[in-house]
Amino acid sequence: MEHSFSFLTFLAVSLSFILLLSWILKLGTRSEVTLIKPLNLPLGPWELPLIGSIHHLIGSLPHHRLRELAQKYGPLMHLKLGEVSTIVVSSPEVAKEVLKTHDAIFAQRPHLIGADIMCYGSTDISTAPYGGYWKQLKKICSQELLSPKRVHSFQSIREEKVSNLMRYIATKNGSCVNLSDKVACMTSAITARAAFGKKCKDQEEFISLVKKLVKLSKGLIVLDFFPSQKWLHLISGVKPRLEKLHRKFDIIFENIIREAVQKPGEVEVEALLNVLLNIKDHEALECPLTINNIKAVILDLFAAGGDTTSAVIEWAISEMVKNPRVMIKAQEEVREAFGSKGYTNETTLQELKFLRAVIKETLRLHPPFPLLLPRECLETCEVEGYTIPAGTRVIVNAWAIGRDPNYWDEAEKFYPERFMDCAIDYKGLNMEFIPFGGGRRMCPGILFAISSIELCLAQLLYYYNWELPNGTMENLEMTEASGSSSRRKKDLILVPISYNPF
Repeated sequence: MEHSFSFLTFLAVSLSFILLLSWILKLGTRSEVTLIKPLNLPLGPWELPLIGSIHHLIGSLPHHRLRELAQKYGPLMHLKLGEVSTIVVSSPEVAKEVLKTHDAIFAQRPHLIGADIMCYGSTDISTAPYGGYWKQLKKICSQELLSPKRVHSFQSIREEKVSNLMRYIATKNGSCVNLSDKVACMTSAITARAAFGKKCKDQEEFISLVKKLVKLSKGLIVLDFFPSQKWLHLISGVKPRLEKLHRKFDIIFENIIREAVQKPGEVEVEALLNVLLNIKDHEALECPLTINNIKAVILDLFAAGGDTTSAVIEWAISEMVKNPRVMIKAQEEVREAFGSKGYTNETTLQELKFLRAVIKETLRLHPPFPLLLPRECLETCEVEGYTIPAGTRVIVNAWAIGRDPNYWDEAEKFYPERFMDCAIDYKGLNMEFIPFGGGRRMCPGILFAISSIELCLAQLLYYYNWELPNGTMENLEMTEASGSSSRRKKDLILVPISYNPF
């Protein structure tokens, strides 16, 4: 929690001082008191002045602590996080109310400082306000950018980048490999080629800036709970650093777009940037796309897609190393399917039912965004008999829902067999399993991510056996890092042992 709440003590002291000052000022004023009928809000923990319920989240990761609180106050819980009235959803039943029954009412995104600065006024697909512009972006994503046909067109890119990773690992046979770092580089390279079509001179710097953005965004959580306290934005130093980072991104974007327009060249696959530029210039849109809108969409793909894709691969390998029975079973399936060909490709991945079950089980225990992305209530409504006022922020604890013992036998156990011959999927229809969200605002890039995850895992399992550097399972670190996305706290370091199919 060192990034998310690193200045929380300072914050509490500062806000307490402001509270005292406000109280002193109020001593000299009198105002008419208006009695307001209390709202029928869901139950929640006790609050402190100004910081509300934030102190209840200290000492643990937010999704862990929120599950503990929900066990006491219920699956629909109210918290005052700073200035922000918030409800937390922690069960499939309540998730259905929010993501299905009242989906349109809860389709709004709250104003977030980081998205506003980095994504050109929140004009990306993930954080854009609900309305005509967002609906248009969603249509462009589903029909053009991230359609099955488009994702399939990137097959050669995925195969090339995954093969490069396998060749690198081959040079480290019997030695330690930082799998976290190398998988992250691979997924970033796939996203970059898909986005830009060819390697640009600024590509490496762009990827480096994305990593800085992901790291810096961890400090934004608390700031977003105090939207009116502008002094906090400055004194924390996060906002100035974001603005500086944004300027660097913008310079690179301008260079890449200029090159794409002036020297389109011949490429195997039409890049996402070119698709967006063509739509901007040649299609009659209700909400015309600007160059800044295109920058926001591309950055969203990098920040949300590459980081979370590599995290799922990391967790899958981590869980299989921790559970050798599962690792052996997955390797046997992959090696039997591909035989002695020495080559795995996407065409035959459909045969790997157990590997797909491994991926689903990984997503159940380690959803890419444990608390999904926050939503906001557009109009006052009723959920589970409680009144939810317009403007209330909504957090869905997908991590807690995926571990709900009322729906999952041995919920904390990594057991992929639970998904064999099972209709439950991650496409937002089964509320007990929503690693990518649900409803109108669910992740549009599922297929793009899963395609890379499946291919990479299949080849890691086919070509190599994996051992811990010290050979002792007790030293396998499975702690999560702080932040909005699910990452390992420590890099996954393993020893690859080449597999000989002959």
